[in-house]
Amino acid sequence: MNQNEIIDIAREAIMIVIQIGMPVMLVGLVVGVAIALVQALTQVQEITLVFVPKILAIFLAIFVFLPGFAAVMISFMERIADRIIGLGN
Repeated sequence: MNQNEIIDIAREAIMIVIQIGMPVMLVGLVVGVAIALVQALTQVQEITLVFVPKILAIFLAIFVFLPGFAAVMISFMERIADRIIGLGN
């Protein structure tokens, strides 16, 4: 395995991390902005009002997107395993 292959694997791993993390982070962002808007309109400045709904929304997003995340990770692991097997030949 040469340096270019290692860089390609690292690049692909970084893209997968972004691909898996982005939907969950966007859900957290949207919920956070919505709650901030509600707080600004009602002038209710309760700190727990920000965290609890955001945590619940993120857990729900992880639960919903988990099959897709698993498919991406399985595909990546199969490609890595194929490369490992190819090294033995």
